[in-house]
Amino acid sequence: MFPTIISGWEKIEFQSMTVGLVVLCLSFLMFLQRRKGKLPPGPKALPFWGNLHQLDNKDMLKSLKELSNKYGPVFTIYLGPQPNVVLHGFKAVKEALVEQADNFSGRGEFPVVFRFTQGNGIAFSNGEKWKVLRRFALVTLRNFGMGKRSIEERIQEEAQFMLEEFRNTKQKPFDPTFFLSRAVSNVICSIVFGNRFEYEDKRFLSLLKVINDNFQIMSSNWGKFYNIFPGIMNHLPGPHHRIFRNLEKMKTFVLEKVKEHEKTFQPECPRDFIDCFLTKMQKEKENPLSSFNMETLVMTTLNLFFGGTETVSTTLRYGILILMKYPHITEKVHQEIDKVIGRNRCPTVEDRSKMPYTDAVVHEIQRFSSIVPLSLPHCVIRDTQFRGYHLPKGTNVIPVLSSVHNDPEKFKDPESFNPENFLDENHRFKTNEAFMPFASGKRICLGEGLARMEIFLFLTTFLQNFHFNPTVHHNDIDLTPSVSGVGNLPPTYLLSAVPR
Repeated sequence: MFPTIISGWEKIEFQSMTVGLVVLCLSFLMFLQRRKGKLPPGPKALPFWGNLHQLDNKDMLKSLKELSNKYGPVFTIYLGPQPNVVLHGFKAVKEALVEQADNFSGRGEFPVVFRFTQGNGIAFSNGEKWKVLRRFALVTLRNFGMGKRSIEERIQEEAQFMLEEFRNTKQKPFDPTFFLSRAVSNVICSIVFGNRFEYEDKRFLSLLKVINDNFQIMSSNWGKFYNIFPGIMNHLPGPHHRIFRNLEKMKTFVLEKVKEHEKTFQPECPRDFIDCFLTKMQKEKENPLSSFNMETLVMTTLNLFFGGTETVSTTLRYGILILMKYPHITEKVHQEIDKVIGRNRCPTVEDRSKMPYTDAVVHEIQRFSSIVPLSLPHCVIRDTQFRGYHLPKGTNVIPVLSSVHNDPEKFKDPESFNPENFLDENHRFKTNEAFMPFASGKRICLGEGLARMEIFLFLTTFLQNFHFNPTVHHNDIDLTPSVSGVGNLPPTYLLSAVPR
């Protein structure tokens, strides 16, 4: 990857090169300064470059596992000049994110997003602003049905629209990517914007493509190197610049929606999340220190829109691919659906408790795919003692969630797909404390309840009505992620939807 970037270096003007060298020098000073304290052990780092030469860009998770085998479950790596404390395995992640939840509750450096958000919104803010926005968002989303029957009905309705789209394919092969993202996105849109979009709405489709494109680029080496060397990457050509153009398109869309809301806004009758935020802004307009302003409204809405679209739709896309790979597992799910639900009514959340095998399959899909394998970066909000080490305030922390999901002490044969991981000896569903697809602690995903409901209802509705057939023999299906970075993305594939 990096040689590809270097090949474009000759095109950079002398002035840009000078800026890059200044950035490198400043980074080196930071590198030396950050060695204060007693960080966990790790491989020897090079100035500027850090440990990048010891990490496989095509399989970062494998590299981190190998380093963990050598240095233990808590170790330090330098990504460029920046030290990062890596937490590998269930015990280390739990001890940090759960047992010392407050200390590890900061959002770590993530330049590819910070350049755009400037620390606004829920996902990438810190301190009192983050606490206030998160508390507000949780209350508001609950009031608008997240985790309640009203949103369950919204998901059921959207699933029916999706079934019609599957029928319209006439059993011909198709790529499910934007089929799934349209349905999933419409659920969060109904909460945030107060309405769903027609599947053929060109603006809506364009936004979904932008979201998918950003998830792809951020998870690629272009996104990785931007987060490590933002000053240099700003002056190098490449697709990483498209991230910011895409984000501006999303911001423009949200601003238009906000302006539409302002024209018909009635504080006493809030229709959706935006209305509730506008009400809060109105109440705090005299407070110069308020976190409720137009910029935080836009960024918070974008956080919800992006997070509520891409991760769940990617999970569904990976899940369908896995189920096509293992038809004997899919057949058991079909049998349980027929037994508990039948063919004549919509699946409900209440059905989950009567469907232990299906519930186990859904959990295993999330464990096996680990859609966000490294979590978003954390940082310690104060000087922190952890396992005998001293982590200075602001130290970046990488909780490797995929290592939790592949911890051999918590899961049998973790490299394989096996629903038995979530079933006891009597074939009843059993929970596992190492199940962390939404992270854990104070930074746990805001939309966990909604996402869990969506994945179960969408998958059971689809499987109640269709067989999904791959275009290759099931033994030839490769489940290796096509891209692994911010997200684990499944390979592109085609399928045909055959009515049951």
